Amino acid sequence: MDNFKKKVFVGLSGGVDSAVSAALLKEQGYDVTGVFIKVWQPDFLECTWREERRDAMRVAARLNIPFLFFDFEEEYKRGVADYMIEEYRKGRTPNPDVMCNREIKFGAFWKKAHDMGADFIATGHYAQIYLTPSATRSRPSPNLGEGKGVRYLLEGADKEKDQSYFLWTLTQEDLRHVLFPVGHLQKSEVRKLAEKFNLPVAEKKDSQGICFLGQVDLEDFLSHYIDISPGDVLDVSGEVIGKHKGALIYTLGERHGFEIFRKTPDSRPYYVVDKDAAKNIITVSNNQIEINSHLPREMKMKSINWIQKATGTIEARIRYRQKKFPVTLEADSVTFSSPQTAASGQSIVFYDGELCLGGAILD
Repeated sequence: MDNFKKKVFVGLSGGVDSAVSAALLKEQGYDVTGVFIKVWQPDFLECTWREERRDAMRVAARLNIPFLFFDFEEEYKRGVADYMIEEYRKGRTPNPDVMCNREIKFGAFWKKAHDMGADFIATGHYAQIYLTPSATRSRPSPNLGEGKGVRYLLEGADKEKDQSYFLWTLTQEDLRHVLFPVGHLQKSEVRKLAEKFNLPVAEKKDSQGICFLGQVDLEDFLSHYIDISPGDVLDVSGEVIGKHKGALIYTLGERHGFEIFRKTPDSRPYYVVDKDAAKNIITVSNNQIEINSHLPREMKMKSINWIQKATGTIEARIRYRQKKFPVTLEADSVTFSSPQTAASGQSIVFYDGELCLGGAILD
């Protein structure tokens, strides 16, 4: 591949993964431009984007590549923050990181980069793109992007860092112009490469929390936009046994953040098995039989996206890094092989081994 003629815009977040991505692409001969993306941030959160931009600029300077600044404040507020707030308002459990990838990183970013002449965009995600479904047995070069064949999205080689769960909204068209330069590497290898390239962020800690916003206290964040008030915690018989901070902030399977009045030292933990946002109550249980009887075995889906179409029985996960479990698909519904802590609004992502097939939003 004649990389020297290919222009790629790399999303430089200020972290080590995107920095190494840019360094690897430059080493491979691409015409690399670093881009820092600024998004909306509420006034009550600590402002950190200027520090992250400074680190991104230092990386670009070290690599001697052009540096650009893209402001997607309006796009993020509308497509990610407002979406998350409205979903919680309805009593659902959204995944803002999935929507951030769809709306910002592989939406607004690609559109602007393409308008400016880019052939590709690249990010530091731990995932892989291949032109052959047998890639798990014989891996070609990880930096694909040319050709007119079908693309396959695979988990990252580092299973502890794999981010394919958050990428299920990608389409075949997206995969034709997206590069994941560190997806075939272990995190430890990325750190070593950062040292090799003498990058100024080589020892910087990984960011945590919501996409771009970082570590956010969900209760505090939502309380600025939604009326969140304490309410009763019920057992499965309807008896009040505790208090919670606000039903909207809980999801099925949670075991923290509420108080049980009659808890004893040897009590088993209580898990949320149901919630009524309108009545501001949650129902909990510490009995596995009761828990299983309240958890869903079948749910409807919406916003279904197939990277590779699948039917019948496949594997899935509902939460990031959750162990995959068998599911059966039929039209717009999914049946779980066993009761799952699945809530409306959550993403369900489908797999065939390491191959990410696509996903949907549970309804």
